[in-house]
Amino acid sequence: MLMVVLCAIWGFQQVAIKSTNAAVPPVFQAGLRSAIAAVLVCSWARLRGTPLFRDDGTLGAGLLAGVLFAGEFVCIFLGLTLTSASRMAVFLYTAPCFTALGLHWFVAGEHMRRIQWIGVITAFAGIALAFADGFARAGAGSGSASHASMLAGVTGDALGVLGGIAWAATTIVVRATKLAHTSASKTLFYQLAVSAVVLLALAVPLGQVRVAAVTPLVVASLAYQAVMVAFISYLIWFWLLTRYMASRLSVFSFLTPLFGVTFGVVLLGESFSLRFLMAAVLVLAGIALVNAPALRRAT
Repeated sequence: MLMVVLCAIWGFQQVAIKSTNAAVPPVFQAGLRSAIAAVLVCSWARLRGTPLFRDDGTLGAGLLAGVLFAGEFVCIFLGLTLTSASRMAVFLYTAPCFTALGLHWFVAGEHMRRIQWIGVITAFAGIALAFADGFARAGAGSGSASHASMLAGVTGDALGVLGGIAWAATTIVVRATKLAHTSASKTLFYQLAVSAVVLLALAVPLGQVRVAAVTPLVVASLAYQAVMVAFISYLIWFWLLTRYMASRLSVFSFLTPLFGVTFGVVLLGESFSLRFLMAAVLVLAGIALVNAPALRRAT
């Protein structure tokens, strides 16, 4: 039940980000999110007596994970200015497939099985179909403004895929380095603290260090992203990993894009074509197949 709740929380994240992009520029918003959550994680670690600044040989890997984490959220936040929250949810959550590929190549003992290769191919077929849908809509648009808008949407979709790749790369760095043997709080703190510095620094030359309006929606969105998602939900996730096998938990990952699409349609009034619906089904099926061997081992 907790995993279902977490998937719903993560699926709603794209809606929260998109609803605030007009008031708080995307890169600045992402930096604020990471900064607030980093302070909360630091406070939580101090409360529990978990050392965050002891030299344990993880600095290099931690900095790399933080930079990749920042890259992921640059892609997500900028992508959501160009494409819908529902499409972003599907493209971003191709990450498990990229993670499986990366672990196969870079981590010993993580070789993919035949069913996982089928899953990756299925998911990639879904990505290709979704992009074909985007290009078809761009070509069918009437007028140069409509055509440009559709092409912008395709660019947003591509940023979603890049975000998924960055997320997968972060996971691989954590699994393949000394970060795999450090505390969850320290690993999370690396990602949040480094990404906060990178994102806020990047917002300056982009001219995004501003807030158009401080409204209840803006405050609620930032609080949701920083407190509920980046702090509470991640800590619950790490707690679950100490109680249950990761293979059992990872199977639930296909629920997150499902929630993301649902929230985008219901709350933001987004629409999608039959072709995109078919693409989403392929991606979800691919994620399920990639996780199938892990579930079988867990049972």
